[in-house]
Amino acid sequence: MNFKFEEDIILENNALVLQPISINDIDNLLAIATADKTLLQFSPKQVYTKELLTEYIETAIKLRNNNSRYSFSIFNKYENCYMGSTSFLNIFNTDDRLEIGATWIGKQFQGTGLNRQCKFLMLQYAFDTANAYRVEFKTDERNLQSRKAIEKIGGKFEGVLRKHSIMYDGFRRNTFCYSILKPEWEIMKPSFLHTK
Repeated sequence: MNFKFEEDIILENNALVLQPISINDIDNLLAIATADKTLLQFSPKQVYTKELLTEYIETAIKLRNNNSRYSFSIFNKYENCYMGSTSFLNIFNTDDRLEIGATWIGKQFQGTGLNRQCKFLMLQYAFDTANAYRVEFKTDERNLQSRKAIEKIGGKFEGVLRKHSIMYDGFRRNTFCYSILKPEWEIMKPSFLHTK
């Protein structure tokens, strides 16, 4: 795999622009991040105050500089506004694999098909540009909405990592693991955006 952390990766279609997260995104994402305290209830990190969002974005930038995570802000072209964030993480060029995750999208944009558009852009980049063989997805066992969304885009359930991650409130979660492999992507890609 050839994932290049030093490049400014911009992923775009007629609906969305994903661009590398920057310090300016504190202002861009503040309204979405602070609108609902439960937005990231199943995430180890929270963003529901300006301080928490600032810490989240500063950490994301450091992780990119350390070649371990690459985070994006998501801009909605239809509504002319920012709608959330998503990331490539656990990136291993030597093993031809990475994870798509740490996705949070404002409640008003959920269920609109925009998350599927976002995942298409990311999967297309991972498989067709970076030449990944395996893309992984992980989510909290309790997050039924996320599990259904991953299954709807073709993620294959692989198992549960028991008591895997400590959450912001001290709860130790079970993590559900999914993946899509390159041969599966080649089959699903032509109809990905037309599948409900």
